[in-house]
Amino acid sequence: MKIVIVGSGNAATVLGKLIKRAGHDVVQVLSRNELHAKKLADILDCESGNYITTPYKDADLYLFALTDNALHHLYEHVQLEDKLIVHTCGSVSKNVLTEISEKHGVIYPLQSLNKDSGDLPQIPLLIDGSTTEILSYLMKFAKTISNDVSAANDEERLKFHVAAVFVNNFTNHLYAIADDFCTQENIDFRKLMPLIAETAERIKKFPPKEVQTGPALRQDIYTLGKHLKMLSADPDLKYIYLKLSESILKLHRVK
Repeated sequence: MKIVIVGSGNAATVLGKLIKRAGHDVVQVLSRNELHAKKLADILDCESGNYITTPYKDADLYLFALTDNALHHLYEHVQLEDKLIVHTCGSVSKNVLTEISEKHGVIYPLQSLNKDSGDLPQIPLLIDGSTTEILSYLMKFAKTISNDVSAANDEERLKFHVAAVFVNNFTNHLYAIADDFCTQENIDFRKLMPLIAETAERIKKFPPKEVQTGPALRQDIYTLGKHLKMLSADPDLKYIYLKLSESILKLHRVK
């Protein structure tokens, strides 16, 4: 397939590399920032330009890897009539592309993507299309770049996006909080890496609820009290600790 990629960030870069590795022909990379577009185009060995002012090359698929806000204003700058176009966002309806082309859909990578990483991660792809024929076509294409492909409508993708925020963004934020705490208390955060890895391994085999541990689950009031006393100097951190402990108790229906 001949593919035009619009965007030059993390999703555009990683998906572009996967597409090229699968044997497809990326014919053009377009971005608002032409220097960024050229950098990615050099990697993918194709032409580059500005997605608003540069004429689009003829292609089988136009992949818009842009921010949510940019997608909502895309129709003001781009019209592709009967071309097949997709976006890559989890929380944006496929219908945002309706005014650009009747043939449209979504290829949403359910993964945290980093354009500077040398490794290409395993990426589940969630697919949607404006018709059953387009959905089938996009599913077939997606399976050439990922071994984990499934259909997901707007509501389903949004649910996955919410869940992804919990397992990725919020969890990483907790790591950052713990790292700051370790720095303040002059202990080594890296000592926690085996614990992090062990929990990640366990939830590959068992439901997360079944592998929950800790003083809140055990109703260990003595330990909870000691922890809260230590956190007294930081009201925000103490509040987070209390709310998460309360959430654990509620989830496990401990009275």
